[in-house]
Amino acid sequence: MAAPLRLSGAPVLREILPGVLLASLVGAAALVIEKLIRAGTNGSFALPAIVIALLIGIAAYGIGNREIFRAGIAFSVKVLLRYAIGLLGLRIALGDIAALGMGTAMLVIGSMIITLIAGILFARLLGLSAHYGALSGAANAICGASATLATAAALPDYRHKAADIAFTVVMANAASTLVMLAYPPLCLLLGFSPRETGILLGLTIHDMAQVVGAGYAVSEESGNIAVIVKLFRVFLLLPAVMIIGWWFHRGNGADTARPALPGFALGFLALALINSLLPGTTLAPFYAPARSALIELSGLMMLQAIAALGLGTSLAMLFAVGWRHMAVFCGATILLLGVAAGGVFLLR
Repeated sequence: MAAPLRLSGAPVLREILPGVLLASLVGAAALVIEKLIRAGTNGSFALPAIVIALLIGIAAYGIGNREIFRAGIAFSVKVLLRYAIGLLGLRIALGDIAALGMGTAMLVIGSMIITLIAGILFARLLGLSAHYGALSGAANAICGASATLATAAALPDYRHKAADIAFTVVMANAASTLVMLAYPPLCLLLGFSPRETGILLGLTIHDMAQVVGAGYAVSEESGNIAVIVKLFRVFLLLPAVMIIGWWFHRGNGADTARPALPGFALGFLALALINSLLPGTTLAPFYAPARSALIELSGLMMLQAIAALGLGTSLAMLFAVGWRHMAVFCGATILLLGVAAGGVFLLR
């Protein structure tokens, strides 16, 4: 990964600009390629821009690793990423979450805790670092690539961190696409109602796009429930990342033991509250377009951060990732499915 960026003072623009522009160029190329793939296959195949940006960045590591780009790449990963995750709060409406009911809410929270802990335990059992276990567990338990990047920002630096992040992002997207196709028939086989199907899909699929695709492919009711459950998981990103950051920094002294993302946490919560209060008021006509623009900005900033991550990740780092990493991720995915399905049965 690019050299750590010290944020004790404002970075000089001329130092970060080359790396920021390079990562932006990679992100823009990824968007173009995503559209070309979609158009060339008539929409039958789609590769997310975030994965394309990561792959392009890794391929261009020899360029990104040059001294002139390092400060801007580090700025994109460490600073822009936090703003992007904070803006995710605009997707949350607390009233929708409350409408899920206590039983469903407890199932989501319990599944998240079990999956996070299991990811860490699986990693340790297979001789991998607990840090990777946290990344894998968070990607499964919360929201795929977004949770991976947010968790990474809260974790201390360690050897092979960049490769672990890149691998987890790719696995989250690949697994999300596979389960999007596999889980709706499974729900039918299990005899789940549309509401129960929505709960399971929203609770187990990693990324929002695949949740929407799977849920509304079943029925409108399933899609609506799946999206709300998924948004609740996104809301839980805030406490989960703060707890993970505290856990891995504990005992390292006063300066490093405090939560890693205070600005991100406050921004996320504040925007979730705003999004819960403003719709339906006289400010709604002004708020709606501003919200849409900020959500779009969040996506672009996330793309920028993942492009920068790729530019700081070499193929040699990825080659060091073996079957055990995949086993940990797949184990967490299967465990989450089992816990979620069992919970849905218990809520009947």
